[in-house]
Amino acid sequence: MSKPMQEPTFLILTALADGAQHGYGIMADVERISAGRTRLRAGTLYAALDRLQAERLIAPDREEVVDGRLRRYYRLTEDGAAALAAEVDALRRRTEAAARRLAAFRLPGGGTAPAFSLRGLR
Repeated sequence: MSKPMQEPTFLILTALADGAQHGYGIMADVERISAGRTRLRAGTLYAALDRLQAERLIAPDREEVVDGRLRRYYRLTEDGAAALAAEVDALRRRTEAAARRLAAFRLPGGGTAPAFSLRGLR
């Protein structure tokens, strides 16, 4: 059994699943995807991008110069897409298990757990 993917890795791969992006675009997309919960600093992002390239989960796509500055774009690789799909499947299984147990949960004295929806989990 492999260990769960770290959240920044999951979010970076998710951002790149929509197409090639440059570093700043990835940072902004990660913040959007996470509803503001995760904000990657530049140093954290570029260290993660180096690691993900070494693991062959992402690859450089192209470079362009904008206002005299070089922008390097990154894309998801086939291995990266497979790793992301496996993590999505694992998250879905864990979420479904938690939802089933929460639905059956009873508080002492007979109360139930807060309401929630299973919609979208299948």
